[in-house]
Amino acid sequence: MRRIALVIIFVGLLQSCKEQIKPEVPPVETVTESAEVLPQDSVNANIPQVEDISVMEPSKRALKEELMADGFKILERIDPLTQDTIIMQQYFMVFLKNGPIRGQNEEEIANLQQQHEVYLKEMQTLGYADLSGSFEGQGDIQGVAIYNVPHLKMADSLARLDPMVKAGHFEIEVHPLWAKKGASLH
Repeated sequence: MRRIALVIIFVGLLQSCKEQIKPEVPPVETVTESAEVLPQDSVNANIPQVEDISVMEPSKRALKEELMADGFKILERIDPLTQDTIIMQQYFMVFLKNGPIRGQNEEEIANLQQQHEVYLKEMQTLGYADLSGSFEGQGDIQGVAIYNVPHLKMADSLARLDPMVKAGHFEIEVHPLWAKKGASLH
C-alpha cells in the first residue's frame, strides 16, 4: 500500500510539471520613412501567437516521429486547460528493494555505494536514466530510478547491471510509467 502511495505521489509530481514551449517569431522588419504605416492589427497578423497550435505542430510531429522511430511507446492527449496536444511517453520506474544479501561489512557497503552512484550518474549521462534517488526510512524500498528507454527488457537489463543489484544488496521491481515528454521536477 505504501508503494502505491509513493508511486501516485511521484507520478503526480511529474504530471504537475509544465513544459515551456516558445514559438518561433519571425524577425521584425524595420519601417522606413517611405514605407506605408499599417494599422496595428495588420502588423500583428504576421506574428504567430502562442495560442496558434499550427506554430507548434511541426515540432511535436517531429518529436512524435523521432520517438516512434527509436521504438518508444507514445500517446497523445489534449490538455483540458490549454487544448494543446501533449505527447506522453512510456518510461520505466525501477524500484530498488532490499535484496537477499544484506550482510556486507561497512567497507564493502561504502565501496558498493560509491560504485552504485557512479553507475547511476553514467546512466544519466548516457541518457538512459532521467531521475534517480533514495527513500528515507527503513522500508523495503530503498530507492527509485526512472529509465528513459524504449523497452521494459532494456530497463530491466540496465537496472540489473547496477553494482548494488549485482551484489545482491538490492533487487529490482520494474513498472511502466506514462509521463508527459519533457516534464521535469522544479
